[in-house]
Amino acid sequence: MKFIIKLFLSILFLFTGTLFLYSQNNCVIRGFVYEKETGEPIIFTNVYLLGTTYGASTDVNGFYNITRVPPGKYTLTVTYLGFDSLKEVITIKPNEIVNRKIYLSKSAINLKEINVSAKKEEAKTQVQVSVTKITPREIKQIPTVGGQPDVAQYLQVLPGVIFTGDQGGQLYIRGGSPIQNKVLLDGMVIYNPFHSIGLFSVFDMDIIRNMDVYTGGFGAEYGGRISSIMDITTRDGNKKRVSGNVSASPFLSKVLIEGPLEKQKEKGGSSSFIFSAKSSYLEQSSKIFYPYVDSSVSSNGLPFNFTDLYGKISLNSDNGSKINFFGFNFNDIVNYTSISKFHWTSNGAGTNFILIPGAASVLIKGNIAYSKYKISLTEENNAPKTSEISGFNAGLNFVYFFGKNELNYGIELLGFKTDFNFENAIKRTIQQLDYTTEIAAFFKYKITAGKFLIEPSFRAHYYASLSEFSPEPRLGLKYNLSDKVRLKASGGLYSQNLLSATSNADVVNLFYGFLSGPDNLPDSFNGKLVKSRLQKAYHVIGGFEYSLTKNIDINIEGYYKKFMQLTNINRNKLYDDNGDNYKIPDYLKKDFIVENGYADGIDWTLKYDTKKIYLWAVYSLSWVRMFDGIMEYYPVFDRRHNINLLGVYKFGHKLDWEFNVRWNFGSGFPFTKTQGFYELIPFSDGIMTDYTKSNGNLKTLYDTINTGRLPYYHRLDITLKKEFMFSETSKLEIDLSVTNVYNRKNVFYVNRITGKTFYQLPIIPSISINFIF
Repeated sequence: MKFIIKLFLSILFLFTGTLFLYSQNNCVIRGFVYEKETGEPIIFTNVYLLGTTYGASTDVNGFYNITRVPPGKYTLTVTYLGFDSLKEVITIKPNEIVNRKIYLSKSAINLKEINVSAKKEEAKTQVQVSVTKITPREIKQIPTVGGQPDVAQYLQVLPGVIFTGDQGGQLYIRGGSPIQNKVLLDGMVIYNPFHSIGLFSVFDMDIIRNMDVYTGGFGAEYGGRISSIMDITTRDGNKKRVSGNVSASPFLSKVLIEGPLEKQKEKGGSSSFIFSAKSSYLEQSSKIFYPYVDSSVSSNGLPFNFTDLYGKISLNSDNGSKINFFGFNFNDIVNYTSISKFHWTSNGAGTNFILIPGAASVLIKGNIAYSKYKISLTEENNAPKTSEISGFNAGLNFVYFFGKNELNYGIELLGFKTDFNFENAIKRTIQQLDYTTEIAAFFKYKITAGKFLIEPSFRAHYYASLSEFSPEPRLGLKYNLSDKVRLKASGGLYSQNLLSATSNADVVNLFYGFLSGPDNLPDSFNGKLVKSRLQKAYHVIGGFEYSLTKNIDINIEGYYKKFMQLTNINRNKLYDDNGDNYKIPDYLKKDFIVENGYADGIDWTLKYDTKKIYLWAVYSLSWVRMFDGIMEYYPVFDRRHNINLLGVYKFGHKLDWEFNVRWNFGSGFPFTKTQGFYELIPFSDGIMTDYTKSNGNLKTLYDTINTGRLPYYHRLDITLKKEFMFSETSKLEIDLSVTNVYNRKNVFYVNRITGKTFYQLPIIPSISINFIF
């Protein structure tokens, strides 16, 4: 282990030194683009040298880097919708690096069209297979549930994303379970990003700068998960003045405040803070505003309460280098009267930084963070289930720019503890207390060769606690067939050591425990020796993008995910795994089982975007199958058809009115049918038990797993918004929304004993008020 670390660091420093010397032969123009009013970076905008082919788009930090520029005199130009264009004459000498901070002012004139689109330009210069870039602008376009726009609501309309319900719902991305989705907040690992009522995430939309959602085929800079990545970047606090917003609705209330600790100026550094708090009171408010919900959901109204706190301090230097310190505390409680009580907490803190060396065309980024997640579930007639995961993650990576080419490489460290306690249906206990360490190194190189974009990458991931090394080659490709049509493909190998303890018997899974790669696996699977304790998969993705007009974009992607090895908790365990039971088959005594499977499908996306109208249409056709060594089955999230239609219309003299509509349609999920019931005698006195007088427990006799299908799911949501401007810095927003407009009765779950059906949310109107200052 020590040898591997020393070898990697030696190569890293040697490579860094070589590139540092090489970069001295570049002429470079670089810097950051900021909003003049707030000091917040402007992301994904074009910065170019007028009359030349030299230019770049700003990244998520507002950073641009134009390299290999011939010496001479140029006009540096920046254009962005809603802001005044900026032009500045720059003279650059041989081997010189010119740093320019650029401040854009909001335009007093509303532009009628976008002449230069950074996103369209980025589509030609970046591979971007199976990735959706989301900003607050997109999130606000979704009809609000309870008057509050939220990440969880927007993710449900993305291609390849399956959502299992309004209550206890989880997101399943292209055949991957939630444990196979990695969520990063400013580089920190978040183990559960969604609340038990599936309408809300733990993230306040107003703190988000950008979110990249990779549904597959992601590059080597991401690892430790075999299905998808959700990378969220939060914004800094206002660097010019104290500002914020306060909002309230029948679902929840929220407050956000931000401002400078040291104001940003044209020259010199700055510092700022941002703090957000939101809290629901559904269990109390639903009894007042939605008393009719009681009969269809529970005897306790909508039994969901949660509180989310997030804070961040940002310190910025004159040249754009910066360091952030942040922390969070999330809390969730569900109380289904006489059925179950569910509670989880999540908290953590960390720091990340960006360094801009003065003498090299390189961007250095790093992070270190610690987070903890604890969950418990108490159910009627069952022992409590508990799970805890806590640990750190750290990373350091370097990004070099060579004209239109780009090199990214770095190192990542991760360590966590898992503490799990679970009892299956026949009172067999499965426990695990484990400590895990991982180290990984990666590189990715983007090559621009005419119309081709080639992005090979490689990740070397070492799972120290398992003494297993996972080499993971990956590749992304794009071919610009024309200015309007682009072909693309990606694929690679992926691994992870984390697994969950959820049931495939029911759609509703409140408890989502975490375990690390276990020792107690079967010796063989499907006739082959089990040599690894890792979960592994490979992805193959292909498709094309078509810019039909300047306002209409079409995207089609087909994918195949092969889950070569999965680990699941063994809910069929009947015997202890000891010497007395050596003749018992593994599938009846091991704590865990090995599975494999596949997911394939195709996603169609259509986007129409103008100043007044925004339309988004997605259709996903997919198949998911799993094999546990005995039988093949459909997992609970196998949805064949999924449709999402989203529309936004802005109107009024100042476009201060907005109407949003969203319709979701999905075919039925699999579930396990009930064949009958039987009485289970506990035999508490052993062979002396008098079974003729003993009272047993009522138990369910299940049919073959997941051979049934629930009814189709569909729901219509609408929102009407009005904006009232009081000054340049203050306004009032009022949202009127209706969730489940035509009161569709979508199945939540069925009580197997009584046969009573419980439904997802009924029609729920609401009003919210949001004051921004």
